[in-house]
Amino acid sequence: MKETPTEAQIASHRLMLRAGMIRQSSAGIYSWLPMGFRVLRNIEQIVREEQDRAGAQEMLMPTIQSAELWRKSGRYDDYGKEMLRIIDRGERELLYGPTNEELITDIFASSVRSYRDLPKNLYHIQWKFRDEIRPRFGVMRGREFLMKDAYSFDLEKEGAEQSYLKMFVAYLRTFARLGLRAVPVQADPGAIGGNMSHEFHILADTGESDLYFDAAFEEYTAEQMLKADFGMVKDLRGLYAAADEKHDAANCPVPDGQLRQRKGIEVGHIFYFGTKYSAPMGAAVTSSTGEQVNVEMGSYGIGVSRLVGAIIEASHDEKGIIWPESVAPWKAALINLRYGDAECTAAADGLYEKFQNAGVATLYDDRDERPGVKFADADLIGIPWHVTVGPRGVKAGVVEFKNRATGETVEITPEAALNRLAVKA
Repeated sequence: MKETPTEAQIASHRLMLRAGMIRQSSAGIYSWLPMGFRVLRNIEQIVREEQDRAGAQEMLMPTIQSAELWRKSGRYDDYGKEMLRIIDRGERELLYGPTNEELITDIFASSVRSYRDLPKNLYHIQWKFRDEIRPRFGVMRGREFLMKDAYSFDLEKEGAEQSYLKMFVAYLRTFARLGLRAVPVQADPGAIGGNMSHEFHILADTGESDLYFDAAFEEYTAEQMLKADFGMVKDLRGLYAAADEKHDAANCPVPDGQLRQRKGIEVGHIFYFGTKYSAPMGAAVTSSTGEQVNVEMGSYGIGVSRLVGAIIEASHDEKGIIWPESVAPWKAALINLRYGDAECTAAADGLYEKFQNAGVATLYDDRDERPGVKFADADLIGIPWHVTVGPRGVKAGVVEFKNRATGETVEITPEAALNRLAVKA
């Protein structure tokens, strides 16, 4: 879209619509168009890899759940109007899952009997529905959203805390790989329940929450976060960090000169809630002494579709999106500057084939459009590297190589461009 949609109030919603990533189906519900779907899948894959690395096992649960399970846990009536309730043709009460604690606990209770099978951590990446009273801000606060939710099962509290720490580490690594700086803050567990909970917020000027945190957080680099371990988690949890509803200015332990105030967007939430679900739903195992013990549980969510909007909020300029390479829909934009010019087209076609063979995800712009339109679209879409093939460059044996984030442009040979991108691919 050339014009900014009137319904879009924040940058990510405007840019996702203008770049052709999503289209609204109904209030808070979106179709993901090809480019947006590529980004969504790239984020999903990074989340998946870090869950697997932490020892979690992937499965898939349905979107529709039985109301009876939620009555067992006591949450069916408490959840409120955000839950979409359904009656099927057999007069059975169902619901479109807003989360999966009940269903996964029921699966565990019917499958695991012995302490020897613990610990377990199971996760899936699945669509959820919460009937927000005021869906807005595009995918940042939609009614239908894609979420990674994991659930840990341990015999004792000590083991459950270890599972919690493993997920804490996985989250630090995940957000670093997504090109984000995440601040973990102590949180209210809300409808999930429990007595230990952290939210992960990324810093963005358009964030919904006011964050207050120790400046020491800023000393941790992305490289350090990628190597996160239990020691780092201990250090981070020892630093002051609170969202606005938890921040007490009168009793804040951080001196004014050391305290930072920034806007944040919540993109992840982890919980330890003990036997809140296992006790009422009969999720017990036989211990080494023959006793029946209700398992200790935790749950761990990441808003996969929300992250698409959050990354844009944290990384854009007046021209459009600036994707981190790890999630970009394509690594390179190959721009044929002169449509219809035989030499230009032959050079661009040849370079595109080489990029493809080298595994460089490339969007090839060979449209019959003015150069300005092509440059503007490449900037809007936010592709990290732009390679421009023009008549003058073809004669000189060079292409224009541009970094979208910095705007730095150099003239290099096509082979040099391929070598740079192949390494990054």
